[in-house]
Amino acid sequence: MENLIDIRDYPVRDVLKLLLKDKSTKKNILFATDAYDGIVPEEPITEAVLLGFDALAIQPRVKKSLDAQAARTRKKGEVFTPVWVCNKMNNHCDAEWFGRGNVFNVEYGEDWMPTAGVIPFKNAKGWKKYVDSRRLEITCGEAPYIVSRYDAATGEPIGVERRVGILDRKLRVVNENVASENEWLTWATRAYQSVYGYEFQGDNLLIARINLLMTFVDNMRFRWDRQPTLSELKKLTNVIVWNFWQMDSRTGATPLGAPPEDNGQLSLFEELTTDAPKGTPCKVYNWRSRKSMTFAELKEGMIGPKKL
Repeated sequence: MENLIDIRDYPVRDVLKLLLKDKSTKKNILFATDAYDGIVPEEPITEAVLLGFDALAIQPRVKKSLDAQAARTRKKGEVFTPVWVCNKMNNHCDAEWFGRGNVFNVEYGEDWMPTAGVIPFKNAKGWKKYVDSRRLEITCGEAPYIVSRYDAATGEPIGVERRVGILDRKLRVVNENVASENEWLTWATRAYQSVYGYEFQGDNLLIARINLLMTFVDNMRFRWDRQPTLSELKKLTNVIVWNFWQMDSRTGATPLGAPPEDNGQLSLFEELTTDAPKGTPCKVYNWRSRKSMTFAELKEGMIGPKKL
């Protein structure tokens, strides 16, 4: 199998610093796992730490050792979700939205065949409503329901035309309905603004963010036969980092309490408290109204789904 994640290569290397940011704390996301030797869960993930790792350290679950996989399942309930399962569930959601089945593909057991031709919509604005419709993957891990660059169970890469993730479907619709690069960039960005996910473990979250970034690169190459510019990568990465965030789902806040102060050190007269501070309330962004809100506000219904 090829390396599915490479933090030292384009495009990840160009925006790695941005991919590590936490919009809620304005610092870096935390490891929130003890899977790496010499790393404590409360430690922030930095470029320096990552680049000091072996090149294959940050990889999807399927590329990790069987012992590491078992440990992550035991401690965090982390499991594989085969791509055919993601496809079946996403097909069910689309059947509800469209009022018909077999919109994007036809299933054959654990395989599928993409539908031929342009996806039909009932009216001229139908495809735009689909692209703008909001979707959230809870405890998203590597985000297999959002993007399907590879089968999470086997690591087998999947070509753009056969992908089955929620965002993959939206990008197919954009690819089929726009005629210019500028319009494509506008609607591809809106597609990214419409998908959300949260995850506890920082390495999983980073992989999810990278998978979304690579999906953008793959689709631009597929549709326009070019690579995104650095400016385009940065703009898109900002959306990804806002929409895919680190959170303890039990509290709606960042994991493991508040992040430590930079270069903080106890003085001679200070005592270390045994009470863990509460985490920072997690924020999400409303791209239509251009303002942020806490996840707790969203969850409590202070902002209804039609406004988000």
